[in-house]
Amino acid sequence: YRYYFPCQRWLAVEEDDGQIVRELVPVDEAFVKKDSENDGQSLATLGLEQKAKSTTYTVKVKTGDKKNAGTDANVFITLYGSKDDTGIVSLKASKINKNKFERGKVDEFTVESVDLGDLKKIKIGHDNKGNSTGWFLEWVEIDAPSLGQCLKFPCGRWLDKSEDDGAIERIIFPAELQTKEYIPFVPYEITVYTSDIFGAGTDADVFIVLYGSDGICTQQKSLCLNKREQRMYFERNSVNQFIVELEDVGDIIEKIRIGHKGGGLNSGWHLDRVAIRRLLPNGK
Repeated sequence: YRYYFPCQRWLAVEEDDGQIVRELVPVDEAFVKKDSENDGQSLATLGLEQKAKSTTYTVKVKTGDKKNAGTDANVFITLYGSKDDTGIVSLKASKINKNKFERGKVDEFTVESVDLGDLKKIKIGHDNKGNSTGWFLEWVEIDAPSLGQCLKFPCGRWLDKSEDDGAIERIIFPAELQTKEYIPFVPYEITVYTSDIFGAGTDADVFIVLYGSDGICTQQKSLCLNKREQRMYFERNSVNQFIVELEDVGDIIEKIRIGHKGGGLNSGWHLDRVAIRRLLPNGK
């Protein structure tokens, strides 16, 4: 039996979500064969199928406000859940700071993985390479939208060969009293069609809000992760598809709000239409 693992995504610190390792799940052979006869758009759809089967975690890491607390070493993390673990993930692309793990700073990373179930513990450490390697880790916070949970993992210890117990990796557990609960998110497949008229495309930051019945609505969410994607997508006569994790507004979407934040040279946009599909865990 042959297994097909499409990816169609970057493994690069400065692209996509910054991950350089990806977990891939197999798709049906017929799906691959069918798509190979089509165009690049359907190939990209295969990558989105993978993304829809993944769970996104936002990982915030706080370096302590002590002398020499920051580190230049390479930091890694493993998330352990009731069903699975992520394996070792390098925390390379901080969304907030160019220089990561500096004294008193919070860094934010995206970790994408198959469904781990309930998060039980994490292992975090560094490779002790570089000039100043010792690190004082205050805490780690993990936001798991698909679980509707934000968990705090307090540490308050050195990861330093010459401090504390000399360990440079630690297993830490969530502080139950600091867990924040909210409505779990679900993945939505959002397909955006830009019109075929002169000047229709935009390089602006396009966002969307979904509204369900009973006044439920999602947060405002940008469809592109960075400026490079903004330049790539929403070209004249293009079809762009996104998998976006948002609050579950229920079976009926009563309306959407879509727009952009202006700015830049080519911000004006002629939007033809938008198609939205709510993806449930059983693949509906």
